[in-house]
Amino acid sequence: MFETILIANRGEIACRVIATCRRLGIRTIAVYSDADANSRHVRLANAAVRIGPPPARESYLAIDRILDAAFMSRAQAIHPGYGFLSENAEFAEACARAGVVFIGPPPAAIRAMGSKAAARELMRNAGVPLTPGYDGTNHDANQGAAFLEQQAGVIGYPVMIKANAGGGGKGMRRVDACEQFQAALASCKREASAAFGDDSVLLEKFLVAPRHVEVQVFGDTHGNVVSIFERDCSVQRRHQKVIEEAPAPLIIEAQREALGKAAREAARAVGYVGAGTVEFLFDRDGNFYFMEMNTRLQVEHPVTEMITGLDLVEWQLRVAAGEPLPLRQEELTMRGHAIEARIYAEDPKNDFLPSIGELVHLRAPAMSEHLRIDTGVEQGDTITPFYDPMIAKLIVWDDTRALAVRRLSAALSEYQIVGVTNNVEFLHRLVSSPSFRDASLDTDLIEREKNWIWPRHTECSDTALLFAVLKVVCGEAAPATGRSSPWAARDGWRLNGSYKRRLEFTQPDRELSATVEFGANEYRVTIGEATYRVSAELREEGRIDAVIDQQRISATVIDDHKRLYVFTGWQTCIFVYIDPLAVAAEGHSAESSLRAPMPGRVVAQQVQPGERVEKGAPLMILEAMKMECTIHAPAAGRVEAFHFSVGDQVGEGAELLHFERDEPQAQEEEN
Repeated sequence: MFETILIANRGEIACRVIATCRRLGIRTIAVYSDADANSRHVRLANAAVRIGPPPARESYLAIDRILDAAFMSRAQAIHPGYGFLSENAEFAEACARAGVVFIGPPPAAIRAMGSKAAARELMRNAGVPLTPGYDGTNHDANQGAAFLEQQAGVIGYPVMIKANAGGGGKGMRRVDACEQFQAALASCKREASAAFGDDSVLLEKFLVAPRHVEVQVFGDTHGNVVSIFERDCSVQRRHQKVIEEAPAPLIIEAQREALGKAAREAARAVGYVGAGTVEFLFDRDGNFYFMEMNTRLQVEHPVTEMITGLDLVEWQLRVAAGEPLPLRQEELTMRGHAIEARIYAEDPKNDFLPSIGELVHLRAPAMSEHLRIDTGVEQGDTITPFYDPMIAKLIVWDDTRALAVRRLSAALSEYQIVGVTNNVEFLHRLVSSPSFRDASLDTDLIEREKNWIWPRHTECSDTALLFAVLKVVCGEAAPATGRSSPWAARDGWRLNGSYKRRLEFTQPDRELSATVEFGANEYRVTIGEATYRVSAELREEGRIDAVIDQQRISATVIDDHKRLYVFTGWQTCIFVYIDPLAVAAEGHSAESSLRAPMPGRVVAQQVQPGERVEKGAPLMILEAMKMECTIHAPAAGRVEAFHFSVGDQVGEGAELLHFERDEPQAQEEEN
């Protein structure tokens, strides 16, 4: 076994590898960019080496810098994690030339499965069912836009455009009609070129509402290959997985055996070694089709570990060290059900745009044999615009799926995050939706359950507002002057024998107020027509223990620049406290739709300066975190000037262009 390994990655997966290495007594070397100098994986490793500035191409994707770090630290092997260089055949070959073991498959296997077109050809020869499509054979000669549009017509709409070198949901576009094809193709090629350095694509028939089921495979250098059951990854947004579970619900034993056999044959066809995943799509009739093979450890591997009791990272290390697989196919067993939810710094209500900033408050549920959290951040860390905005993976296990769903829902209700917009509430509603609870899983689940997941009206309870009031009057939400609040005094002093105060708050769609009176060691708080008798005690980390009308209730309230985040367990609410001493309350001014919603790079301008456009027309495209965001015209009008050129970096909130709306009369005449 190795004595020292270098982890050529960051964040959650680097921390995950470190955990196994610690248990096995293996020394770990972290690498970091300037943006990650104080990151959790750097703090956990035995040593760490700087490899460059924040952009991934100058650090985590820089092969020479990674190998220099390995040489400097005398590492015997390199674990690539997932993403970055994990599926890069050139990196695997460079490791071999440098005399360092690459903890992954052989370069030939990476190349064979790294090209979706080549992988489809291999599977076709192996007799594995494929979805109809254009594989891009001779793709160098046949990547013309007109030719590809013609092929899409032959396949029949809807079709899926896929980056040939893609993965992780990047470089994929669904096209429902021929008039949408060229714009989708151009966008897909831009994203593929930026993310993978290869803009070639293939086309596949789009299966409506399929299930996405994948099989974990493992091979060793002794010719052994096993499949370690399957995972259902159907619940997705923007072709990226949100919830994963194992085993896949409603899969009968005959299907499980057929899937496992097909996955093992796929691995054998390329001489596979190490951890890999063979992915399939199920149609509504239960037929499955090969989609792709990922030649690395997957983000969702913990659910397989939870139902089998295995440590797949340990298996990777042992196989890379030349040992045979620890178990044979017939020795593999599973028990119970596991579900993983990916917690991201993103805004589900704003097309899942990434969010950046400091994790001002981060509290997770307690880990146990039933609950596991894989994370690369801690409270006080910062989510930057340079990398994937994952905060954590929350994994639960129980004897049955129903119990696991209930356990996941409870764990999500305990998760508290302040400082970045996040998807915890979205996930909680998602796992509570009828389709998810009934295991009616497919890739359209989120769209199908949108009214459940995004209800039109979600008013916060009086109880939540009561806790916001308590946070203010107990002196924890002091005015901007920094002076402690006189309302926090408990010495019995009264001005003219009375204590009465009106507090005002806002939320995005309404204004709220409460009147507070104090007497006999308790507050009388009036909200609307209701009056509550309340006493409270402040605890550490924002916890408030209260008695409301003789009912004992606790909540956590975090003050982030007068935004009060109230976590009650069954509800999370945000109230903006209107400080009467401030000139204006935070949050009152509406953000222009022509400002950058996130930090990023300008990748395209869709119109010319001076051009008149209709409402909703695309004006400019930004790219950040390997994701594109289109800026649309807020009304009919004219683009007078762009403030940034293609290739420029822009900060969040930057005014992107000067837009003049049409006069109301002109718009009425057109209507």
